[in-house]
Amino acid sequence: MKGKLILEDGSVFHGELLNNIKATGEVVFNTSMVGYQESLTDPSYCRQILTLTYPMVGNYGIADIFMQSRKSFVNGFVIGELCEHGSNWHYETSLADFLTKQGVPCLYNVDTRAVTRKIRNAGTMKGIIVPEDAAQTEIDELFAVPIKKDVVMEVTTPEAYTLESTLEDPSKAPFVVAMDFGVKQNIIKSMHDLGFKVTVVPAHTTAEEVLAMNPDGVFLSNGPGDPADVPEIVAEVKKLIGKKPIFGICLGHQLLALAMGAKTYKLKFGHRGTNQPVKDLRTGNVYISSQNHGFAVDEKSLKGLPLEVTHINVNDGTVEGMRHKELPIFSVQYHPEAAPGPDDNMYLFDEFWAMLKKGE
Repeated sequence: MKGKLILEDGSVFHGELLNNIKATGEVVFNTSMVGYQESLTDPSYCRQILTLTYPMVGNYGIADIFMQSRKSFVNGFVIGELCEHGSNWHYETSLADFLTKQGVPCLYNVDTRAVTRKIRNAGTMKGIIVPEDAAQTEIDELFAVPIKKDVVMEVTTPEAYTLESTLEDPSKAPFVVAMDFGVKQNIIKSMHDLGFKVTVVPAHTTAEEVLAMNPDGVFLSNGPGDPADVPEIVAEVKKLIGKKPIFGICLGHQLLALAMGAKTYKLKFGHRGTNQPVKDLRTGNVYISSQNHGFAVDEKSLKGLPLEVTHINVNDGTVEGMRHKELPIFSVQYHPEAAPGPDDNMYLFDEFWAMLKKGE
C-alpha cells in the first residue's frame, strides 16, 4: 500500500506502508548503520516516529537477545529499503514480522536522507504516517492529537526485580538500586556482568523507599521525554543527594542536573546515533559514543553550583558529563553500554564500582 509521511510544516515524503496503521509523533532521525532492533526497543524513543538514515534495514533480522525493553515503544518507523530476508546466526524472525506483531506503523522505500536534511534544518517537528489516499479531514484529526509528554510512567518497569551478583563471593558485591525511567537492558546487563547486585525499581518509587533498601549506590537511568515534565521525579532525586553515591545516564543525567538547581533545554534536532565524539576533559581522551536524546543540560546554569563539567560533545560543545565537586555523584549524557567503540566507555561503570567500594 502506498503511504506518506507528512510533517507539520507541510512537507510530504512518499513510500510504502508495511501495514495499514497510522501514526502520530515527533519525527526524529538516527544515523547509526546498525542496531535497528536496539533503537526500536529503546524506551527513549517512546511517542516518536523514528527515521533511520542508513538505507538498508532488516538485513540481519530480529533476535530476542537484542531486545532493550519488553516491547517497542516507538510510534512509527520510517526507513529506506526493508530487507525481507535477514541473514545472521542469531536470526529468529524478520523485521517486517516483528513490526507487524508489535503494531508499529512502518513506512519504507522513503528517501530518509531527505527527511533528515529537513529535520536538521528546521528542527524536530510533529509528523504523521498515513495512506497515500488519506482524506484531509483524517490528516487534520491526526495532527490535532497531542503528543503525550509525561511518558516515563508508560515505559518504566511495572514492578521491582533483582539481579543477584555474579561474583563468587556475593557479599563483596556493591548493591545498586536502579531507578527505571525507561532503562535499556544493556545498561543493567553491563552492571550485572561486572558483579553488581542490582535491584530495578519503577520510576514512581520514592526516595524514602530507595533508602529503605540501604543500597551502596543509586543509578538513575535513561528514558524518554523532557525532564522538566516529571517534576515529581526530580523532587525524589533531590532527596537522594548527599545520602548515597549516584550515577546517572541520559535522562538520569538531566534529572540530576535539575535536582541540583541547573536547567535543561531542547536541542534543535538532538543527538541520535553511534558516532558522537565525546571528550573527557579530565584526560583529554576522545571517545566515540552512542546517544539518543533531544534535551541537554545548560552549561551556563551550572555556574555557582557545586558541579563541574567532565565531558563535552566535540561536535557542538554541549555538556556530555558532570560530577559533584564534593559528593560521590556523577553522570553522563550518552550511553556507555551501547558499545560503538566497542568498549571505550565501559570505564564509567568501573568508576561507579570504585566509588561504591571507596565508601565501604
